[in-house]
Amino acid sequence: MAADETRRITDLGTLKALGHPLRMKLYRALFVARTATASQLAEKVDEAISLVSYHLRKLAAHGLIEEAEQQSADGRERWWQVASQGVSFRDRDFRGAPERVAAYAAISRAAFRQHVEMYECYLDEQVAWPQEWRNAEFSAEYLPRLTAEELRQLGDEMQALIKKWDEHGRAAQDAGDTEGRQDVAVHLYGFPFRP
Repeated sequence: MAADETRRITDLGTLKALGHPLRMKLYRALFVARTATASQLAEKVDEAISLVSYHLRKLAAHGLIEEAEQQSADGRERWWQVASQGVSFRDRDFRGAPERVAAYAAISRAAFRQHVEMYECYLDEQVAWPQEWRNAEFSAEYLPRLTAEELRQLGDEMQALIKKWDEHGRAAQDAGDTEGRQDVAVHLYGFPFRP
């Protein structure tokens, strides 16, 4: 798989490997950093280096991350990078067996809890952000009435739009345009509900 493609997880072993809460945090931190060592990631997630190294090896064993080129002269340091431009997992790939359904539901909930935790952290620190960032942030809820196919199309269009802006930001950063640039989280959910 090319590093610029999103990897769709369809096997239970890989889903479980990613589903550990610390591994989810490590994957996200590595995705943001682009390349990092276990010690750098340990600082970001506030865990012991030995524990972080163990979980990085588990992610690598499932092809979620891979070794990166050395970024320093210290040859003892092991550098890591994500192996794809993100991951996705879908309900339709984990039906048919109770263990698969339960694992998908548990990991989806864990991911959602981490998304909520990230947003709550922002809300707690909101007053410390410069006014330009506070004016730019957004949250919204929309309640359109759609068919299943229309919801799928909406999701595809939203993902394409986010991917366009992600590529723009990464290209600008690679070109040296770092002034005022921050990591931004955009969490989207689209699902049916009964009022």
